[in-house]
Amino acid sequence: MEDLLRVVARPAAAVDGVLGWLGERVGGEVAVLGADAGVESGTAAFPDEVLGDDVTALARRVAAGRVASAVTVGGAWSVRLERIGDRPPYRVLVVAGRRPLVKEEAVAASGVCALLDLLRRAGETDVARREYERKARQVGLGLFMALMAGDAMLARRMSGGAPPPLLDCERLRVHLLWCVPDDQDRLLRAYGDASGFHGRGLMVRCPVYDEHLICLIPEGEGLAGELRGLVGENRGYALGISAPLPPAATAEAYEQARHALAVARNAPDRVAGYRAREPLDRLLPPDVAMGWANTFLRPIDSAPVMTVEITRLAMRFPRAGVARLLGISRNTVTAHLRRVESALGVDLGDIRTRAVVALALAILGRHRDTVPARPLPAATLDDLFESPSVASWAASALQPLDDPARPQLRSTVRAWLEAGADARHAARRLGNSRTTVTARLRVAERLLDRDLLAAESGVHELLYAFHHSGEIRLDGAP
Repeated sequence: MEDLLRVVARPAAAVDGVLGWLGERVGGEVAVLGADAGVESGTAAFPDEVLGDDVTALARRVAAGRVASAVTVGGAWSVRLERIGDRPPYRVLVVAGRRPLVKEEAVAASGVCALLDLLRRAGETDVARREYERKARQVGLGLFMALMAGDAMLARRMSGGAPPPLLDCERLRVHLLWCVPDDQDRLLRAYGDASGFHGRGLMVRCPVYDEHLICLIPEGEGLAGELRGLVGENRGYALGISAPLPPAATAEAYEQARHALAVARNAPDRVAGYRAREPLDRLLPPDVAMGWANTFLRPIDSAPVMTVEITRLAMRFPRAGVARLLGISRNTVTAHLRRVESALGVDLGDIRTRAVVALALAILGRHRDTVPARPLPAATLDDLFESPSVASWAASALQPLDDPARPQLRSTVRAWLEAGADARHAARRLGNSRTTVTARLRVAERLLDRDLLAAESGVHELLYAFHHSGEIRLDGAP
């Protein structure tokens, strides 16, 4: 019996181990048949000739629950059949030997049936647990995406009448943890609770970037300290942290965390908080901004909601990432974007055009619930940049590039933007190597506290600033 307990203690091989133990105990061969009388598992030397027509027909009667056990003969083998479990679908234990089983061996076979049923139920419980975890993570990702869309009320409705504490907090921070994907399931379980949340916070695997674990944590919650501790203990980890923002501003907090993560990966302690800078669309005169954005985007007013949402996401993530995020093909994403290109008369392959479209969508998103008190004025893109607050914002955005110790930094970044954010083309323009250009861009990322090589929003900010300075023109908009 001690040998059998040791076998069951190894779950991955438990069934085969139990059958092997019984085979040695009775001096025969053992197998488990499914409801269709097909062999599911068995000892290595289990003879096929045992399962002749008569034995198979009898096994089907046992599997159907018509008899609990039976003894018969299969060729030169003495065969005992035992029903496994007390609820359908039944499986059947087959013990084949050169002689009939004695009483003690028959009792052992019956005991093994009970054990096999327990193992099956344990396996079903494990499957159910994994399925529950999968569904909980899908709900968590759905809540995150609702908050990314700025719809906290939708997130509450998705929670089925029992909103998680996260949705009742005044402010939260997005913590973006860089770690190997194999560690993420372990972390989700370690900090998770029975409902699939993580205390008052929420951790979700990023559907776009495999190395990103997205953590939404109410301000002042202890999980933030736990994540810092993880980074201290694991040299391959890094952590970017947003400023505290309302839950409805999760998209802004997420972008901040992405920029902070780019800085953190090159920081000594691999942790960085976002150095606040107001988004440009927040500084623009509302009436002028809405007048321009409405005019520019009017050709897609009648476009399906899905088309507009795909376009909004494509201004932030690569097309393959958008496809993964929405569970659609990349070709479908491309088809929606081509519809927008045709309607607006633009080329979304041009990074400057994408910056303009992203700004227009951000403006309408920020003011979507605003009802203008008077007709909106006609405005051009240049009209948006005339206010003193924008001038101050643009100067502040470019100031870190004017480092006397790095006289070529600003010109390199500008050439890279003019080359469509292509380091190879920029290197050719500057007469430098691609490695040199990339190295300077890494320096610029650190000085600007912005992700330039992975997060396109950082590139858009620079394009707006260079447009204001007159060094780069943003084409593709009135």
